Amino acid sequence: MSKNKAPHKKDKRKTKSDITNSVVNFFNKNASESFGIKQVAEKLGFKKPAEKQLISNILYDLQEDDFIIETGKGKYKSNNRGIFVEGIFERRSNGKNFFVPDGEGESTHIFIAERNSAHAMNGDRVKIQMLAKRKGRDPEGEVLEILERKQTTFVGTLDVQKQFAFLVMDSKILANDIFIPKENLKGGNDGDKALVEIVEWPQKAKNPIGKVIDILGKAGENNTEMNAILAEFGLPYKYPEKVEAAANKIPDDISAEEIAKREDMRNTTTFTIDPRDAKDFDDALSIKQLKNGRWEVGVHIADVTHYVQEGDTIDKEGESRATSIYLVDRTIPMLPERLSNNLCSLRPHEDKLCYSVIFELDDEANIKKHRITRTVIHSDRRFTYEEAQDIIEGAEGDFKEDILQLNDLAKKLRAKRFNDGAIAFDRHEVRFEIDEKGKPLSVYFKYAKDSNKLIEEFMLLANKTVAEFVGNVPKNKNAKTFVYRIHDIPNTEKMKNLSEFIRRFGYKIKVDGTKTNVSKAINHLLDEVSGKPEENLISTIAIRAMAKAIYSTVNIGHYGLAFEYYTHFTSPIRRYPDMMVHRLLTRYLDGGRSVNKHLYEGKCEHSSEMEQLAANAERASIKYKQVEYMSDKLGQVFDAVISGITEWGVYAEINENKCEGMIPIRDLDDDFYEFDEKNYCLRGRRKKRTYSLGDPLKIKVARANLERKQLDFALVEE
Repeated sequence: MSKNKAPHKKDKRKTKSDITNSVVNFFNKNASESFGIKQVAEKLGFKKPAEKQLISNILYDLQEDDFIIETGKGKYKSNNRGIFVEGIFERRSNGKNFFVPDGEGESTHIFIAERNSAHAMNGDRVKIQMLAKRKGRDPEGEVLEILERKQTTFVGTLDVQKQFAFLVMDSKILANDIFIPKENLKGGNDGDKALVEIVEWPQKAKNPIGKVIDILGKAGENNTEMNAILAEFGLPYKYPEKVEAAANKIPDDISAEEIAKREDMRNTTTFTIDPRDAKDFDDALSIKQLKNGRWEVGVHIADVTHYVQEGDTIDKEGESRATSIYLVDRTIPMLPERLSNNLCSLRPHEDKLCYSVIFELDDEANIKKHRITRTVIHSDRRFTYEEAQDIIEGAEGDFKEDILQLNDLAKKLRAKRFNDGAIAFDRHEVRFEIDEKGKPLSVYFKYAKDSNKLIEEFMLLANKTVAEFVGNVPKNKNAKTFVYRIHDIPNTEKMKNLSEFIRRFGYKIKVDGTKTNVSKAINHLLDEVSGKPEENLISTIAIRAMAKAIYSTVNIGHYGLAFEYYTHFTSPIRRYPDMMVHRLLTRYLDGGRSVNKHLYEGKCEHSSEMEQLAANAERASIKYKQVEYMSDKLGQVFDAVISGITEWGVYAEINENKCEGMIPIRDLDDDFYEFDEKNYCLRGRRKKRTYSLGDPLKIKVARANLERKQLDFALVEE
């Protein structure tokens, strides 16, 4: 068979719809040129009179749709108005890629076919050209230029052949695996988890070409999988040796000259209260009763910036990381361990340098005075939260009277805060008991008790006081540039959705009125659902209605805490914004001029982004452990509640351990189910049976896929 007959024979089997798509693609690819019917037919390989007539009919239809315009007698051109747009590319493994223009919400999606993607990656910033739009079709575009790469490294498992290998990715962002030439394997073997960088993606190649950056270990091993989660989110999983070396050069001793510059509080009763497995104690409390009967309470924060100088090796690494990361079984510190667990950690029975906010309070927790100063302290005791809680609940213990007095003051501060409109999101945290190999043995839940709330209340007070000191200036003066922790008011539309959703459970909520009225309504709802089966679900939906707290130099207040001014000052060992706040505070206390607002806004944006990535990695590690924990429980039956509804299935959360899995819609085979997004439900077309958020279910564990961190459940009919 001759070459030129091959496409002709193939096209005979094409439908009119197929040929129309070919014509549309042809005009999109040649948007600036005009073509006659004969030219279009020839270019597409159609030569018979009947085929040319079909092309003519299609061109007529496309002209009626305004997709093409007639430029001369029998000549047609794409009706492309030459609109160029910049924004973010969103890649999908099924080839249905999208583009979100700058300044538009995520609801504005422009379809980008794989052939028009220029191999852009998920999250890339790109420039597109809008393609001519057909009536009744979604807008479509073509990537012209990749302006900024978001991600070039990917994590997966190596599939090694004789002369080459593929990286089979954990996340299915790409439709095709990454091809790796043998010389780019870096010693990787079949079954190894690896971090691979895409180095090239030839225009006509289906698979990108990559090289191995690092071998993470054998797939399935705990250490490998935790490092893989970090690498997947572009987070560091090891500490650079040069930064460790710089930390090791910092001297241990505190000079007499340094102590002389500070307020000496080494003889004031001081202690730390932290989680039992913590090593980085970055805050301590001191308390003493003054002669006037009032209480002096000191909030003492590790003086990290005394040891880490702005712009040095350690500082640059800390700024890049922006936060410590807390996975299920490990902490990846922002600062080298010599600083975070040793020099800066407020360990008991050691002199330590601090930045302190010292309050004078009366018995009703009214603040009469405060001062912000650098201090030297000596912690008398290290308490775990459990030890402090036992004392609060009546047990004997060290510094009992001091702890009870601090707890009494904290409760009064907390009551005032809620009266001012703060929101009480006291949600549980999922924790695992794991063995020495990282295997989860059991699941338990961590709840905030009075000892946690005691520490939280004084940290909030110190953060608020520092923010007010810089930001709350007289009306005729401009506040100096500062790093604030801001939280916007709830999204009105999401609040209305919350109101509609909770109505099915018999609850009501006020969604308009003053900020304080709305926050009190949210608190009332959270009190109402406390201890009920639907508590976790409704709390989750309520949190989704809230804006995310972020860092910014533009202060709009903190809605959730009901503070006009708020910052992060109390955790400089684990958060870089706190280090920025310490430095700015020192500068302004010394009478220094305001810093560059634009520069610091960029630092704030970076810190907010890294905080979100760290939170995503933490959730992924919990999800991995949940799947691992359930993997030996296949076939077991559990009570659950519907926690999510999507067009591809129902998500259910097991009541006793909060592990979440999916019942695929294909397994609901008693009817044809349709997704009702507005009412958070799936509804059967014939029998009208519905599956709604919050509905109780009995499920059994069907599959546990560790690579995808995915549990599949099967419905058990009662």
